[in-house]
Amino acid sequence: MSYRSSLSAVLADVVAPAAEVTGGQGRFPRTAVTALGRAGLLGLTAAAPDGGGGRGRAEAAEVVARTASVCPATAAVLASHFAAVAALGVYGSVWLRGEIAAGRHLATLALGDGGPGERAPAGEGAERWPPLPGEGGPAAVRSGDVVTLRGRRRGVVAAGEADSYLWLSEALEASRPTRPQAPSGSSRRLAGGDGGTLWVVPAHASDLFVPARPCGGGPGGSGTSTVCADPVLVPADAMLGPDGAGLEIVLGVVRPWLLELTDAMAAAAPRAGEVALEDGQLAGACPAGGRSEGARPGRAPSVDGRSGAPGSGEGGLRVGRSAGTLAPT
Repeated sequence: MSYRSSLSAVLADVVAPAAEVTGGQGRFPRTAVTALGRAGLLGLTAAAPDGGGGRGRAEAAEVVARTASVCPATAAVLASHFAAVAALGVYGSVWLRGEIAAGRHLATLALGDGGPGERAPAGEGAERWPPLPGEGGPAAVRSGDVVTLRGRRRGVVAAGEADSYLWLSEALEASRPTRPQAPSGSSRRLAGGDGGTLWVVPAHASDLFVPARPCGGGPGGSGTSTVCADPVLVPADAMLGPDGAGLEIVLGVVRPWLLELTDAMAAAAPRAGEVALEDGQLAGACPAGGRSEGARPGRAPSVDGRSGAPGSGEGGLRVGRSAGTLAPT
């Protein structure tokens, strides 16, 4: 069966019947995501040698557009997944690429901070928000084979629902160029300093959480929210590409996919496309002058898409997808 036929079947049998509940009640489309995976659509753009569909941006944009016309939330999840897979397919481990190709792994982007000078909104447990890069210590520190990541990422689609996050941090201390003291606060951003480093952060990592009252956005049900690392420990081999080359990978690999997929969403469902980029998978990661002028942080909070998620007991929701979504080290 072709991917178009598979998509038609999933849209008619699974996505469309749940679209009203997904959008109206803000319920993450877990059943739809599972069905898309089983139909080979989550692995559509994974490389053929890895077992995937081997398709490119044009086919992914077609899938996103057709899905957006039925359920904008599901389309937003697919767009973020395909954009993340563009990098994971090049820099991810063999095991992870195989899981994506098999449709068993949902990836998403966690690239943008809240922008210069932003703090946790009142009442959102400010004491639980980790410092931004440049505020209170390095955002990535290596000790032996373990790296400590700190920070928060806004506008994350499928927050608390994805199996892994493409996470952009500052470069490790040893790789940072010597430069004058950066300005105080979050004005020391990746685009104005080092090139950053990309990591794949598993959802089951301890102390990765979604605030109880997050800064949301995105189509209702897309689970668009803030994700915090407070801190998170990852193995050193979770690094994607060279240390310090993260922003180059984001701009050269991830960004073209995200922009084309967002355009596809906008053509099929204008509101979905507007919000998808407005809440900025690339906000805080793109340098001034790029397409990211569409990313305008600071929209009103929306319903968190995680239905039935346990509270962390500390003012937030643990991300907590099932353990083992990334290969053990």
